[in-house]
Amino acid sequence: MMSMIQNELGVNAKDCSLGILIMEGVQNTACGNRLAAIKHDLEHSLREKYGHATRGELKALHPIDTYVLYYKKFGHTYHVLPQLESVIKGKAIPDGLPLVEAMFLAELKNMLLTAGHDLDQIKSPLRFIVSTGQESYASLNGRDVTTIDGDIMISDQEGIISSILRGPDLRTAITEQTSRVIYTVYAPLGVEEQVIYQHLNDIESYVLECSVKAVTCFKHVSQE
Repeated sequence: MMSMIQNELGVNAKDCSLGILIMEGVQNTACGNRLAAIKHDLEHSLREKYGHATRGELKALHPIDTYVLYYKKFGHTYHVLPQLESVIKGKAIPDGLPLVEAMFLAELKNMLLTAGHDLDQIKSPLRFIVSTGQESYASLNGRDVTTIDGDIMISDQEGIISSILRGPDLRTAITEQTSRVIYTVYAPLGVEEQVIYQHLNDIESYVLECSVKAVTCFKHVSQE
């Protein structure tokens, strides 16, 4: 499985680690209330911990602080931050496809940027590379987006599947028919390896709530 991803960051390798989780035999249809209790507990926990926190205090939380620094270089705001704020202020975590919901729950809990893809739509090997600002791809909403020069992204043999600042693509998106899934975690400089592994473990456990027969084929953190 290690040959599936080629780290081509070169001198930029220290700037970002990559976590990967691959699971097979997953189901992506409604699974009753199996994630509902986890979702409810997470909402309560986030509001209990951060209900009185200012945006500045949230931005200083680790590992959010590492993303804030990364995004600031490009004049952007870490998009998980406003999502976290909305839940803290009382908005319910939205329902979705179980494989997507599992990822989003872990993303809110651990504050690590994550993308999920249908593994059968990916043409390996994957490449972990720095964008030139000239690449483009169809984002999840179907609109074409252009990369930002210097941003970090992942591509397969057909094109880009995600980038930190522009998000995941449409071509390899998770659907109801997905039976093999790959999750990728972008972790800027300063995010510890054990934090990434714990995040992957959380995603794995949430997926198993709705896919009890799923099998984890690969779990790895690629660092400098």
